[in-house]
Amino acid sequence: MEVETPLLSAAAITDPHLASFATRYSGPGSRYGQTLYLHTSPEFPMKRLLAAGSGCIYQIARVFRDGEAGRQHNPEFTLLEWYRIGFDHHELMTEVVELATGLLDDRLALVEPEWLSYREAFERHLGLNPHRTTVAELTACAERQGVPIPSGMPMDDVDPWLDLLLTQRIEPHLGQGRLCFLYDYPASQAALARLRPGDPPLGERFELYLHGIELANGFHELGDAVEQRRRFAAENAARQAHGLPVMPVDENLLAALEAGLPDCAGVALGIDRLIMLAAGKKALAEVLAFPFEQA
Repeated sequence: MEVETPLLSAAAITDPHLASFATRYSGPGSRYGQTLYLHTSPEFPMKRLLAAGSGCIYQIARVFRDGEAGRQHNPEFTLLEWYRIGFDHHELMTEVVELATGLLDDRLALVEPEWLSYREAFERHLGLNPHRTTVAELTACAERQGVPIPSGMPMDDVDPWLDLLLTQRIEPHLGQGRLCFLYDYPASQAALARLRPGDPPLGERFELYLHGIELANGFHELGDAVEQRRRFAAENAARQAHGLPVMPVDENLLAALEAGLPDCAGVALGIDRLIMLAAGKKALAEVLAFPFEQA
């Protein structure tokens, strides 16, 4: 079922890697003077619908992310987001393949997609285990690989170093001539995904790549309200440590999770990047009528 959810919310994303646009409401009612945030994804209200019994749903939504502009980024863009009841992330990846091959290039349907765990990607391209490595090892690897190291990189957290090496030295190899799914992320990068117990525990999350470009991000959705609140708090603590504003937590989402989210998987796919690849272009500005610099 197609749904539509609000663009504005009293809550905002707490992920330290994302920034929300904020505005202030000045009309009548109890929200006079309240700061509201343009959503970075329709995920939170869609999960509230799922908890209320909507069944499988999808939405094509305009979303907004501050501080993101460039060849593959526009601060305002379009997401296709959908949720499947009773699916895990592997079943959803199969459905994503069906959609992507139908929309991008029929020749992709003739080539088996690549399924690559996060660990396999790091071992293949950099020769290290991302679940067992240290900041010192990652720093040495970045230096060997000639990766420019941004100032202020933390020396007590491996995740920024893993992200740096992933984007600079692994992503360009992913999806060359065929779809590539990266899955089973470190637990510290699970975001809104469930954790699968083990040694180490892994986030049941995936990303889809084609020609080195990330197209989609999906989860076997976390339904535990207590764990979700803990993750929100940890993300806000990380924001504070990096001098970023602490963001208001979505209490409506947490209440929906407490009421009961059905077992489901969800994915967000970037429509603008999809069109860019389908048209054989190199930059989003080539497929947008009004890119950011001309808006």
